[in-house]
Amino acid sequence: MLHLTPVFDIQRDVFPSLLAKEKTVTRSKDCALVADTRILNVERDEGVIYSWKGATGTTRIGKYDPNTKQNKLLYTFDKQVCISSCSLNKEETLLAVSLSQSTQEGEERFKPASKCLTLVIEIHPINNTKVLKAVDFRVKVQFLYPDVSRCTVLESHLLVAAEDGYVDQYHILLGKQEGYKVIMQNPERLVRDRVAEEFCWVQWDSDHQRLFYLTSREKYMLKCAQFFPDRNFETLFELLLELPSNALTSVRFVNFGHDHYQEQKNMGLKLEVFTDKTGIMCVCYSHSLLSTKDLTYTIAFVHKGFSKTFTVALEQTAVLARMPNLQPLFIHLGYYTVVYLAGHFFHLINCRQQDLLCHSLFLSGNDAHVNALGEKSVFVSVSGRRHLDPLTGRIYNCKLSHDFMIQLLSSGKPEAQRLAALHCVLVYLEPDQDLEKKVIDWLSENVMSFDAFDQIQEFILASLYRICYQQSLSLDIVLPYSSVFEKKMLPVALTAIPGVKCTPELLAQPVIKGKARNLQGYWQELQWVIERTKYFEAVSNPRFRCSQIKSDWTKLQEAMNSDKKKSSNYLRHLEENTKKVLTIVDTWCLDKRVVPLFQEEDLQQKALLGLIVDKLREHLNRHLPKLGKKKIDMLVVNYVAKQLELVRCMLESMWLKLKLSPTVLCLKQRGSSEDWTMFHFMCRILEATKGLCLPLPPGYSTLLTVLGMRCLPYQIFLQYVDHGFLQLTETFVSRLLTDLDNSDKNEELKFGVLKRLPEHLNQKVCQLWDHPVSSAYISREYVSTLLEKYNKTKVLLQLDGGKMFFQPNFLPLTYLTSILTDMEEQALNPFEEQENVDASFVEETALKQTLSKLGFEVK
Repeated sequence: MLHLTPVFDIQRDVFPSLLAKEKTVTRSKDCALVADTRILNVERDEGVIYSWKGATGTTRIGKYDPNTKQNKLLYTFDKQVCISSCSLNKEETLLAVSLSQSTQEGEERFKPASKCLTLVIEIHPINNTKVLKAVDFRVKVQFLYPDVSRCTVLESHLLVAAEDGYVDQYHILLGKQEGYKVIMQNPERLVRDRVAEEFCWVQWDSDHQRLFYLTSREKYMLKCAQFFPDRNFETLFELLLELPSNALTSVRFVNFGHDHYQEQKNMGLKLEVFTDKTGIMCVCYSHSLLSTKDLTYTIAFVHKGFSKTFTVALEQTAVLARMPNLQPLFIHLGYYTVVYLAGHFFHLINCRQQDLLCHSLFLSGNDAHVNALGEKSVFVSVSGRRHLDPLTGRIYNCKLSHDFMIQLLSSGKPEAQRLAALHCVLVYLEPDQDLEKKVIDWLSENVMSFDAFDQIQEFILASLYRICYQQSLSLDIVLPYSSVFEKKMLPVALTAIPGVKCTPELLAQPVIKGKARNLQGYWQELQWVIERTKYFEAVSNPRFRCSQIKSDWTKLQEAMNSDKKKSSNYLRHLEENTKKVLTIVDTWCLDKRVVPLFQEEDLQQKALLGLIVDKLREHLNRHLPKLGKKKIDMLVVNYVAKQLELVRCMLESMWLKLKLSPTVLCLKQRGSSEDWTMFHFMCRILEATKGLCLPLPPGYSTLLTVLGMRCLPYQIFLQYVDHGFLQLTETFVSRLLTDLDNSDKNEELKFGVLKRLPEHLNQKVCQLWDHPVSSAYISREYVSTLLEKYNKTKVLLQLDGGKMFFQPNFLPLTYLTSILTDMEEQALNPFEEQENVDASFVEETALKQTLSKLGFEVK
């Protein structure tokens, strides 16, 4: 489930180098020369600070540079000491070290006058040592790296966090002597600022140079101090948290490296804060273990304004009875937060979409096992969203497993798990072509819609959501991301998770303060997200739903069928919207298209395209006017164009999988099993898009109808047409009339199709059929057209004594022929672009019809 890639291993990257150095010093080949190698800290530049005990009774501190893959010795203590905290400044001129007495058996105790001794050591070159603290409680040290791109400066800033509840910032001025020695100036009078006091919990954020701390004077208040490159800091954030009165029994330090000599004891709840550049802030904490039957943890979604408390039923209660201090691991992955308890559960909590539980993934049993994480694993967040496991000496990149997610989709898991896995693949994992192909393969193998959700609808909406919210985070709250909200009643399978109880609660309103110049980057985005959340709480239906335009679509269809449609300015406006979308679609992957989608004149689909563009544009202009009309117009057009492209991708993937060729367009042959599979898949796409009132690419209706013609019995095919499932397009009917011969069976089919066509389409395609009935229709239409245009004032009737004079042959036909001959000399033939219909042809046809009506035998 969780793929841990080791980017640093102390045994692989450090131990061989240390062993070589010790062998050089002692001239011995004994591997025991290097002992007790331990990672102490990881700085913002991803340099790893570590220590080891040498053969000569020394304790050494070194640094591993991940860029050069080189190890550097920083400092050597001439005795074995216990290093509980360590940090190196950016210029590698100062080393801050906190030493403590060991309380573990077998450790040689370092015995200063106090339990903890905090030093600042000059190491470039080795000169003076400054004692900062000599106290009886733990102290953590951390140099600031306010701007990793800055050139070397002669000033360093050090945070010192003490267990008695305060954090100070020391400003250490440096000077150069003899051109190369870097020494502290006025080490006895170091300037310091008080950053925090009376805290019971503190967490360091190395990537963004932030200090989160928790105070508990009356109620628990979470605060955050932001450090800036100009040596200043400011408390920008405050949040009131409802925690138990005895939540923390002793001070906790989070992400200040790892203290290998600290006694492992129950220090109350475990709390961590996670942030993301998109404006996410989650406060995660576990609750005291009240029984061995269940475990409770809470995630406060600060950016959403509420928290959720999850109570999880546990199966292996014997483990908890044996290890009562066992607490879950919290691992931040950006869009998701992992909550993991080895041997019990693996929860993947969606941090952005918290409306329904089914968009988070809840696993237990064998599915919840992570190989690299055991019951006693301790994870420390380090720079670059990496995680340190100090017990193994490894630093990992944590990613979700693509293969495991696909496996969840393909297995017979509960539908809520499959929906969550599908969203994780489509939204978080940002699928490449191979992963997207696997998802489409899964869609094609599960063409029947699930009871709880429609997987094709989820594929379309989730993919569109990912593409658009990455372009503009503001779209996160106003665009649809799942089709389950279109259901009138949500299935129980999506609203309840077996073994997990969820209790939501409102959060107190956070306070983001500070000068305007300081609200940049993350803080500006968080404030914007919170403001948007408050706005949308007061607005009904802030998220666009495609089904909401169904009534507008019905009205538009009625307008298109009315006589006034040609004069409608609104229809012309929609046509302009459609042109913008199709212009983009026509430029995508023209050389790679394999599915024969005809660029036909599908007025219904084009009108629907224009309508969706219009309604979505209107929705965004109403809720996000700050984006500007030009950007909104571009976003909307790209959104609809990408939806058409997703449908085309599904078609092409299935087409290639079935190894179909353009021969499927031949109507003379019956369809194969592959044709039937493709037809079934396209029917499911049609059903899914109709349910959401989404348009289809031009030519989709023709291809579907051709496949239906090849695969279905004729009578069933006509029933599909009558029920509106298959559409008789001009392209399809033209192929039908020209490709099929006039056998009795084909004639019956052609008659059935022609009588179902609207009048205007009948006139276009009827002349393509070489058949007496078609010829008769052409003749009637030709005569009707000419007579309508005939100017009766030019008709010259020869009268004899007030009676009409006729030639002695068949009088009605002679009169008709005379009129047509006269008109042919004056008017253009309306069928001249297709076929020449002359008077003699009409005469012959009319004569046969007249004789037939009179009861004579026609030869």
